[in-house]
Amino acid sequence: MTTSEGHMPEATDEHIERLKENMEKVEQLSKRLIEVMAGKKAHTPALDGPNQELFARAATAYWAEAWQNPAKLLEQQIEFWGKSVLNFAEAQQALTTGEVEDEDAKPADKRFSNPLWESNPYFRLVRQQYQTNAEAIAQAVASVDDLDAKDRRRLSYFSQQIIDMMSPTNFLPTNPDALQKAVETDGQSLLQGLENLVADLEANDGELVVKLADESAFEVGGNLATTPGDVVYRNRMMELIQYKPATETVFETPIVLFPPWINKFYILDLKAQNSLIKWITEQGYTLFVVSWINPDESYAETGMEDYIRDGFLAAIDEVKKICKVKQVNAVGYCIAGTTLSLTLSLLKQRGDKSIKSATFFTALTDFSEQGEFTPFLQNDFIDGIEEEVTREGVLRSWIMGRTMSFLRSRDLVYGPAIRSYMMGETPPAFDLLFWNGDGANLPAKMSVDYLRGLCQRNEFVSDGIELMGHKLHVKDVDVPLMAITCETDHIAAWKDCYRGVQQMGSRSKTFVVSESGHIAGIVNPPSKKKYGHYTNTDMKADSDSWMKQADFHKGSWWPMWEAWLKKRSGKQIPARDTGDSNHPRLAPAPGTYVVANPNS
Repeated sequence: MTTSEGHMPEATDEHIERLKENMEKVEQLSKRLIEVMAGKKAHTPALDGPNQELFARAATAYWAEAWQNPAKLLEQQIEFWGKSVLNFAEAQQALTTGEVEDEDAKPADKRFSNPLWESNPYFRLVRQQYQTNAEAIAQAVASVDDLDAKDRRRLSYFSQQIIDMMSPTNFLPTNPDALQKAVETDGQSLLQGLENLVADLEANDGELVVKLADESAFEVGGNLATTPGDVVYRNRMMELIQYKPATETVFETPIVLFPPWINKFYILDLKAQNSLIKWITEQGYTLFVVSWINPDESYAETGMEDYIRDGFLAAIDEVKKICKVKQVNAVGYCIAGTTLSLTLSLLKQRGDKSIKSATFFTALTDFSEQGEFTPFLQNDFIDGIEEEVTREGVLRSWIMGRTMSFLRSRDLVYGPAIRSYMMGETPPAFDLLFWNGDGANLPAKMSVDYLRGLCQRNEFVSDGIELMGHKLHVKDVDVPLMAITCETDHIAAWKDCYRGVQQMGSRSKTFVVSESGHIAGIVNPPSKKKYGHYTNTDMKADSDSWMKQADFHKGSWWPMWEAWLKKRSGKQIPARDTGDSNHPRLAPAPGTYVVANPNS
C-alpha cells in the first residue's frame, strides 16, 4: 500500500475484519466519553461566544444595505452561485474523464497539502466549495458598513472562527489524511484518537482542552527550570527565588524579575541553551525571580493591590535586606510589567526610591487600542467572566488558555486536535508547548480589577487608577527604563507598548523592538543568532515614523540590555550565596509554588 501518489490504500477482507474489531473497542471508549461528559462542570455560557446582539446588528446592517443597494447583494449572490456550479461541473467532468485540470496558482494552505485535495474529484470539490463558501462569508462581512469599528472587528474575528471551524479537515469523512491512516492502521488510529480525546476530557473535568505537548516528556525541576537557586522567602502570594552566582564577583545592585502570573516563570528557564535566568547569572548579576502562587477559590478577594503589596513591594523589600542595598533593578514581563509600572507610580508618590531602573518586557500600559483582544474585551465577554469568577472564585486557567489559543486557532486548536483525535498521534515533546499548557488560575477580584479598570476604562493613562490609597498614573513612572517589545507580538502589540512608554515621565528611555513574537522575541539567546532588533532614540515620533527611522541590529537584544544594565548596577563585589541568617533556604529552585496544583 502506498499513499505517496495521493491514492487511497486498498482495503482487503483481513483489514476490514481488523477494522471491525477496532470499531467494537470504540464502543467501550464511548461509554467513558458519556461518563465524563455527564460529569462536566458547568461554566458561564457567555464565555463561549459573543452576545447574539452582535450578529443581530450585523444582519440588520447587511439587509439594510441590501435594501438600499440590491444590485450589490445580487452581484455577490450570482458570483457565489456561479463558482458553486463551476465547482460541481468540474467535479462531474473529472469523474467522467478521470482527469483533473490544473488550477491557477493560489496561496499555499497547509491544511490542504495532501495530493488528494487536488487529484481526487470528491476531495477537490469539497475543498473548492469550502473555499468558495469562505470567500462568500468574508465578502459579506466586509460589505457590512453600518457598524462601529469595534463591532466590525469582532464580526470579522468571529466569522473567521466559524470559517476555520467548518474546514473540511476538521471532519473525518472529509479529511483524506485521517481516512488514509484509518485504513492503513485498520482503524487503530481512530481508536487511539478517541482514547486521546477521552483522556483530555477526563483531565479537564469534561472541558475540551487540546493537549499540545507530551507531558510525560517533561518535569519542572527535572529537565526544565534547572538553573541552581533557592527559595529564600515565601508568603501567600509568591516564592522569592535567589539564583546561585555563576561568577566570582557580581555587581552590587541586584536584579529582581517579576514574570506574569498568567503562566509560570520558567518560560525564562526552559533549558540551559535558552535560559535568560542562567544567562543573567553568567553575566555577573545577583538575580531574584518571583514565582507566583497558583490561586484557588480562597483567593477570590485577592486584587491588584495584593499583587503589588505582597508581591512587588515584599520582594523588593526582602531583596534589599538580603543584599544589604538601598536599591534594586526591576524587570517586569507582560502583565507583571504593567503592574511594575503601577508600583513605580506608587513608589514615586510615596517618595520611595527603591527601584534604580526598570525594564519592561512586552508590557502594556495604554489600552486605548485593544488589538487582537478586541473581540474579548467588550461587555458581553467581561460580564460573562465576572459572572464566572463570582461563582468560582477564580478565572480557571483553561478559560484564559482557550482564549489565547483561539487567537491562533488553526495552529493551536484545530491542527493539534486533528493530529491527536483523528490521526491518533501523541503530541510532540516540545518544551515551549508544555509550558504553554501549564497555566495558572487568576483570582476573581484581580481579574475584574484588571479587565475593567485597565483594559476597558484605561484608567492608568487617563484619570488615574485608584489603588492602595493613591491615584496612580503612567506619568509618575520616572526611573531610567528600557522597554523590550516584539515585532509580531499578538498579545502586547509593540505599537501599543510604545504609546504607553511615550507617556511615562522618565528622562531616560530606551525602546527596543525585537523580531518575532511575545515569547520568541524575548527568549532569544545570543548563541542562536536568530532574531535581530530595532532601536531609535527619538521617542517623540509616532510609532510608524519611529520604525522607519530605526536602526536594525543583527542578533539578540540581550547583550545590549546587559550593557545598559551594567551602567546602573554599581561596583563589583564578592559573589553572594543564597539567603542569609534571616532568610533560610526554604526549598531548592524552582520551588514549590510552580508545581502546586490547586485543582487536585
